[in-house]
Order: sequence, then C-alpha cells, then structure tokens
Amino acid sequence: MHALDRLLRPKTIAVFGGLQAAEVIKQSQKMGFSGQIWPVHPKHDEVLGLKAYRSVADLPGSPDAAFVGVNRFLTLDIVRQLRERGAGVAVCYASGFLEAGADDADGARLQDELIAAAGDMPIIGPNCYGLINYCDGALLWPDQHGGRRLAAGERGVAIITQSSNIAINMTMQTRGLPIAHVMTAGNQAQTGLPDMAIALLEDDRVTALGLHIEAFQSAAKFEVLAKRARELNKPIVAMKVGRSAQARAATVSHTASLAGSDAASDAFLQRLGIARVNSIASFLETLKLLHVHGPLDGDTLCSMSCSGGEASVMADSAEGRSIHFPPLTPEHRAKVKSTLGPLVAVANPLDYHTFIWNNEPALTETFTAMVSGGFALSCLVLDFPRKDRCSDVDWWSTVRGLESALKTNRAKGAIVASLPENIPEEYMAGLMAQGIAPLCGITEAFDAAEAAAFIGKAWKMPPAVPVAIPEIRGAEERAPDEAQAKAILANRGLPVPPGRRCRTVDAAVAAAQDLTFPVALKALGVAHKSELNAVRLNLRDADAVRAAATDLIAIGNGLYVERMVTDAVAELIVGIVDDPQFGPLMTLGTGGVLVELLQDSVTLLLPSGRAEIEAALRSLRMFPLLDGYRGKPKADLDAAIDAILGIAGFAVENAGRIVELDINPLLVCRSGQGAWIADALLITRGELHE
Repeated sequence: MHALDRLLRPKTIAVFGGLQAAEVIKQSQKMGFSGQIWPVHPKHDEVLGLKAYRSVADLPGSPDAAFVGVNRFLTLDIVRQLRERGAGVAVCYASGFLEAGADDADGARLQDELIAAAGDMPIIGPNCYGLINYCDGALLWPDQHGGRRLAAGERGVAIITQSSNIAINMTMQTRGLPIAHVMTAGNQAQTGLPDMAIALLEDDRVTALGLHIEAFQSAAKFEVLAKRARELNKPIVAMKVGRSAQARAATVSHTASLAGSDAASDAFLQRLGIARVNSIASFLETLKLLHVHGPLDGDTLCSMSCSGGEASVMADSAEGRSIHFPPLTPEHRAKVKSTLGPLVAVANPLDYHTFIWNNEPALTETFTAMVSGGFALSCLVLDFPRKDRCSDVDWWSTVRGLESALKTNRAKGAIVASLPENIPEEYMAGLMAQGIAPLCGITEAFDAAEAAAFIGKAWKMPPAVPVAIPEIRGAEERAPDEAQAKAILANRGLPVPPGRRCRTVDAAVAAAQDLTFPVALKALGVAHKSELNAVRLNLRDADAVRAAATDLIAIGNGLYVERMVTDAVAELIVGIVDDPQFGPLMTLGTGGVLVELLQDSVTLLLPSGRAEIEAALRSLRMFPLLDGYRGKPKADLDAAIDAILGIAGFAVENAGRIVELDINPLLVCRSGQGAWIADALLITRGELHE
C-alpha cells in the first residue's frame, strides 16, 4: 500500500473547523460520497444533519482522511491527536507557516512543529485546499468546483497543482476532460508533490497525470516519479511556471520554495521524459490527448479538412515544431487521389473540398486512404455549428467516416476545432469512446500532439542517470586567473593550447619564441577581456609581441602567452554553473564575442552522454558551420564532443565545487585538427578534484 491510499479511497472522513469544514461536508454530500463523515466541533451537536463529535478522542474510529480547517496553532494539536489515533492522512488548510516568510517570524518554526506533530502520518499542505476525488465522490475540499463524478468503471486523469485557485479554474473547464482526482500541494511541508503524484499514478482509475509546478523540492524524488510513470505506462505533462523574473518572485512569495532557473527546469523535465506546456488550455488538451491515446509513436501528422483555408492554417501552425506534415509518397498520393474528383489537389494537409460533404461512403473512403499512411496522429479539422441557431446533423457523417478510417487502419486520431468553443462539451465523451480525441483549438492541439510525441520518443530511450547533485555546498569562493584555470584544465587532460604566465615584457617575448609563432597574448586578471581590448591575437614575431605586451602589462596582474590556434572552423561556448536544485548545469552554444547577441544555446543537466551532447550540438542554429556550410571545411566534430565530454566529466567530479566555468570560445578546427580551449573563466568553492 502507498502511504496515501487511505486518502484516495476513503471510507471515513473527519472534518474539523467552521465554515470551511461545513463546505467540505456539503461538497462530499453533493457528490454522493457513500462513506461516513464525522464532523468535529467543540460546541455544535450536529453539522449539516450529521452528528458532531467534540474531539478526536470522541470519534467512533480512526478516520481514513481528515480535513483540518482550523487556525495554525490549533492545527498542531489536532494533527498530533490524529496521528496518535492512527488516522490515515490529514489535509492542513491553515496558512501562516513557512510561506509567510519574513512577514511572520513564527511561520518557519510552526511548520517544523507541524512536521513533528504529524510524525509518520502523512499530511498534505499546510496552506492548501486538499483533494477532490471524482472517483468516489470524496472531497476534502472547502470550496465549490466544476467537475463531475466519474461513472462506475470510468477512468480519468489526475492533476496536482501548487495553486488552489488554479485547481478550481481547471475543474470549471468545459472541454470534456474526464478528471479522476485534483490535488493541491501547498507548502509540501512533509509530503512532497512527487509523493502525491506516485500515489495518484498507482490508482488504476488514473490514465495520465498533469503537474502544475512552481518549484522542484527534490530532484531525486522527481526522478523516482518519472521512473514509476514509465513502469505504469502513464504519461506526465507539466506546466512549470517561473520563466520570467516576475513569475519567480511570485512563486517564492507563494510557496516559500525555490523556483530556480527556467533553463535548468526545462532540461530536467526533458531528461525525465515529462512533457512541458506553457498554458492552462494546452495543459488540459494535452491531458485529453494522453487520456485517449497515450504517448504518440512518432512525430508525423496528417490533416484533413474541407477547406483550403483550414489546410493552410494547419500547415502554418506546424511550422517550427518538432511534429510535422510529411509529404505524401507517390503511391499514397495516388491512393487518396483515386477517391476524389479531378479538381482536388492532393497534399498533406489535405483539402478534400466540399464535393463529398455529407456523403458518408465517400468520406469514409477518402479518410481511410489518407489515414493509411501510418501517421502518428491523424487529424480531422471540424468545427461544429452552434446549436442554438444552426443544425449540425450533416456533421456526423464526417465523424463516422473518421471513426471508420481510424478503426480500419488501427490509427490514432483527433478532431481539431479551429476555435476552442466549437466542439460542444456534451459531444466529448462520445467522441472519446470512439477512440477520437476532441481537441479544442489549433494551437492547443499542436501543443498537445508535440507533447505526446515527445513522451513517446523519450520513453523509447533508456532512462537518464540521476543528476549529479552534491550533498554538501560550502567553503569560500575563489577565482583563479586564466593561467591557473587552464593549468587545472590541462592537468585534467582537457585540450588546452600550450601557454605560459609572464611577469615582464621581456619574459613574454621569450615565451613566445619558445612556443613558436603565431601566439596570442592576454592580460591576466581581467574577466571580460574583449571589452578592455585585453587580448591580442595572431602575433607573428617578437616585435609584435613586445609592442602588445607593452600595451597590456598595465591592464591586469600579469601576461599570458599562448600558442595561437589556427584553422578554426567555428567557436563554441561551453558553460558550467552550479544550480542549487540540479547540480552542474551545462550550456552549449554559439561562442565568441557575439554569444549574448545570438543567444543560440541549449542546456543539459549532467551527467550527459555522447549521444545527448551530439544531439544538443546538432540542435544549434550554428551547427551547419560545423558540418561544412556552403563548401567550407567540416569541423572536427568528434574532437569537439570529446572535449565537451571531458569538461562535463570534470564538472560532475567536482559537483558543488565548481561555481562557474565559462569556456568561450572552444575553438573547433577542421577535421582531424582537434578542438581547443582558447579562454577559460573559473570560479571554485573549496578544493577541486583534478
């Protein structure tokens, strides 16, 4: 049994408090909860027709679940008494705990006391609404909601959010999404969001899981969650907030949790095989698609509509996405063409025109031919007319044609309404029963398909190894200069050009002659050398070195002479930062002086393997430069990947000790000539493992 099983399938519910407690009783009664509800109130003899008990000790038994809707001080006593009585789970509604932050000095202390009072009894919250169980009609929820109870044997999705108001908003959807459970996480003082999520996934009435995440409290627990989701074949979609500075500030004030860097969050979710969407509408539509079809087996789509305008909108909406409309093969095109008249241009997306409208045999034949192409998802664009002014009788021959085509080809399909409101809610359940996902809105449909395809692809890959999170962070930071940093990297076996620290102009000239020309000369102790003109490149003789050294000697705290790397094809940046949630975070991108301007980069969590690093490089806009753009020499891609792997390994071994490592540029030379660390900025914490 999971620790939260008694919460998800309760037979007895205890309710503590006044107005909020009465609302919990009202909502459970309204939903038809068949178990027992035990109100606890020190003064009332009954609440909403139910016998009231004076205290936990007076209850007729140990409740499976309890809603504690009293002030924060009394919450501690009741939670302690529930734990001593052997209760299953307690939902703690009160606020004024850790989320109060600096506004209330007692908040953090009271949260610690609450955890101690609960002991081994799970608690949800504090500062949360609780749970809506649409399977059993059991609501530990002090407010109204818009959902419906599932019928016997019916399955639905589960949703967890760190915002009670967003949870309420989601229940008000009219998109036909069947929901089994809605749970709010609150402060996650004891029971974290991943623990709640695993419990919901274990419920056989749940088909897919949606997470509205404000912060990751434990990367390790999310990794366990992702692993269990794969094992149960139940996909997860997340809406992670915190992309903007304002959102991160709001998150911290709301949950007292660290929102963290958005790039790290995105990389972490990708690593786990959890799809990410960025709007509530797309979140719900993705859950609907996953509920009906689960993950998609590929990234190819077909679209069918009776309008060239709709076909064009569908084609444009796929632009720049990972999912796409592949062109039809000549054989497939001929097969579809044979079902249509001579005036129809056959393509994907397909405009089948209105010639066969309301002709069910003809529609079925065309749809069957089109769907036979083996697409991951076959879409029919169909907006139903509004029923108060129009008739939709003729639309159903089109629906039946699609249903037949999907069954004949054993294919996954969706009806896509160009406007979200143009599929009536009362039609949704019937369409889903026919194996058709009714998707509301073109943008939302593409977001959903892209998310489902991402999960399908991720699940075909081996699970990623755990991220390298250091157990301890501490010690004072220090910033070695470039000469010291490169010596550290060279000792690690990383490709650093030969170089030498020099204190005088004469020493710089002698070093250049020893290293052989051409050389580069830099002022040490300068973080952003290009802004101060503190780098001189391609110095080809002693006079050039002497002149440059004379100019640079006063800028920093010494000089660094280095053999010049020639035959560079492209410049990369390889950055490492210590993320407080996920450990070392690596950024790969277009390097050089235009790195901030071009913003062509990708972020990876570590450790990452060779395949992940190569895929990341190939995703960059600058990758054609590495691949011999317009007849230019191809770069030494293997050497670049070797160097990046070495840098990543160094960062993993020193997780928590490297605060920042900025290699810009990593010069990638033509094939067979290697890749070289031309500049390195390093900030460390404590002693490194070299």
